[in-house]
Amino acid sequence: MQKLHLVMGGKVSDPQGLEFTDLEKMDLVGIYESYAEAEEAWRGSAQRTVDDAEMKYVIVHLHRLLQPDLN
Repeated sequence: MQKLHLVMGGKVSDPQGLEFTDLEKMDLVGIYESYAEAEEAWRGSAQRTVDDAEMKYVIVHLHRLLQPDLN
């Protein structure tokens, strides 16, 4: 089974939450086959925006959404 990971980010209403405020301005960094690649992309994006407390990047485990029975 292919394990895909999506890295994305955007402005959030609460830095501790996951409610993105402007979906049209979301930064879709990319889709990666390994968690290590996704983490590297996430880290790079998060570090570029470290001074913006409202900006948050996340890794979404797409394989868990596509095949929830195989987690």
